[in-house]
Amino acid sequence: MTAWRRGEATVTDKQDVAGGFSKQERAAMKERAAELKEDAKRAKGAGKASAEEADVLAKIAQMPVGDRAMAERLHAIVANVAPGLSPKLYYGQPGYAKGGKVVVFFRSGQMDKQRYSTFGVSVQASLDEPSGFWPTSFALAEPTAKAWEQLSDIVRRAAGTEQR
Repeated sequence: MTAWRRGEATVTDKQDVAGGFSKQERAAMKERAAELKEDAKRAKGAGKASAEEADVLAKIAQMPVGDRAMAERLHAIVANVAPGLSPKLYYGQPGYAKGGKVVVFFRSGQMDKQRYSTFGVSVQASLDEPSGFWPTSFALAEPTAKAWEQLSDIVRRAAGTEQR
């Protein structure tokens, strides 16, 4: 186990300190910091958009087979039902943004060493319910055709392309 000092506490590779971050969480935070730094360097407009899409497609290509297929399907769904959303890395995973702010995202369960992958929506998503209660993430483990239809509807609504 690798250890390093941060203030007075010693942190290890494992999440063995109450409230500490796991190795995967620390890696995601580092990736997000690098994304923000890279984003600041990039030019605006079409060049930036194509570079961000290339980053997302490269990340999807690196995923293990099952998660790659789900991420590719989500990518196609977003392009089809919410073309106003732009691909953008989000904590090292595929995200789709409107006005530079991520609206929906995918997290590879296999890459995160979890038992399922996750499709999520950010606070930017247009999903507010009158009841004041709505989900912000969904587990993906071998989704059925019906699940993909539901996900398509959520993407459409989250992007604001369909009102309830």
